[in-house]
Amino acid sequence: MKKDNRFIIVSKEGSSLKDDGIRQILVDRETGVNYLAIKSGYGLGVTPLLDREGKPIITEVEK
Repeated sequence: MKKDNRFIIVSKEGSSLKDDGIRQILVDRETGVNYLAIKSGYGLGVTPLLDREGKPIITEVEK
C-alpha cells in the first residue's frame, strides 16, 4: 500500500535553469504548517512561514 506524501506543493515559481532558482510553498498534511523551500544550484533551504506575530502560518488540510 502506497503512503501519501506528507507535503503538498501549493505554489511553485522560478527555474532551475536561471540563477534565481526554484521557490516553493509547501504545506505539511499532518500539522498544516506552511514552509518556504528555495533550491538554487546544489543548495536548498527550508523555513517555516511566519505571520506578523512570529507564529507559523497554518492552513487547514483534510486528512
